[in-house]
Amino acid sequence: MTIQHTHVTRVLALAAAFATLLTGAVLGRQDRIDFAKAQQIRQRQLKGESLSDEERAYLEKAKAAFQKNQGAQAKVAALAPKSSWGLTPLTDMTKEDRYQGQDGGLYGEGRNQPPEAHEQAALRAAREIVPRGPDGSPSPHGKVVVVSIGMSNTTQEFQAFQRLAREDDTRHPSVVLIDGAQGGMEASAWADPESVKRMGRVDPWVTLASRLRAANNSPEQVQVVWLKQARANPGALGTFPHHAERLRDDVAVCLRRLKSIYPNLRIAYLSSRIYAGNATTPLNPEPFAYEGGFAMRWLIQDQVAGRGDLNPNADTGAVKAPLLLWGPYLWADGTTGRKHDDLVWSGEDFANDGTHPSANGQRKVAKLLLDFVHQDPTAKLWYLRQKD
Repeated sequence: MTIQHTHVTRVLALAAAFATLLTGAVLGRQDRIDFAKAQQIRQRQLKGESLSDEERAYLEKAKAAFQKNQGAQAKVAALAPKSSWGLTPLTDMTKEDRYQGQDGGLYGEGRNQPPEAHEQAALRAAREIVPRGPDGSPSPHGKVVVVSIGMSNTTQEFQAFQRLAREDDTRHPSVVLIDGAQGGMEASAWADPESVKRMGRVDPWVTLASRLRAANNSPEQVQVVWLKQARANPGALGTFPHHAERLRDDVAVCLRRLKSIYPNLRIAYLSSRIYAGNATTPLNPEPFAYEGGFAMRWLIQDQVAGRGDLNPNADTGAVKAPLLLWGPYLWADGTTGRKHDDLVWSGEDFANDGTHPSANGQRKVAKLLLDFVHQDPTAKLWYLRQKD
């Protein structure tokens, strides 16, 4: 074997290992490379076997993908952790402010509240969230099942929220919290579970279903979702807005599937990432964590604008998705924080990689979630115990 052959084989082997580390999300669904497949093709080539034109093209595509990924990794590695990034939280941006051509506000045009018609639709949907029996029929002895969807950060934070909620005597007794989020299962894994299975991992939807069954809940009882997602290694997807558009599209696929599996799902509350200026890996650093907030906003804006494949209203056509609202907005500019509250993200809030929350960071998100279900006009309708 020549030195060149050895180098290429090692490159592909390293690519396979790196892709596994990042949950296989080097590229988007249409362009994703199966590096194990590329290695097999390369081994056949080294043995002198003839390759088809399609196989040779696939091999070249794998090499290019790895080189692109190496560049993104090196770029992130060169950045030192920062206590703040100098970016303005969406909640602090006005209608006149701009980030890469985008205006401010969670809902756009500087607004942190949904447009009036969408808010009224959300309130109607919230009033339909009632305790339901296993068959989905309203029942005074039924359940309101709330499911989390997302990756490692999401499951860590939701479990902390579950602990707070267990001690919350204002929570309605019918409310059941199921952590469906899973480590390593970022947005593309949920959108394309076949890619997960090709890597020898369990389909996240299968795990979600098993957790629901283990808690003695039926799909018909799931009525609320908290979804917090990101893309692993977003730098490989390009600069803004490209990586955020891919995140938006993956989450849209996930939302449609959620509605098809859970017929009584009424509302999905969306959140984006916490601050990632302390990140030491390319998994999901800044400014990608910040920019992911626009992906969530675009989804809600698309639904408000009447996008058919996100339609939540049976009066206007086939229902394809739950009604979308912002959940708690979790991003603040590190230790600089944000204007409308005292949220800051400091070093003690992160694990060693600067990306995942420490126990302290998990509690911060959990408290934001708890405050949200107590204060949001829609969430408190189904979460809080009704006063006599």
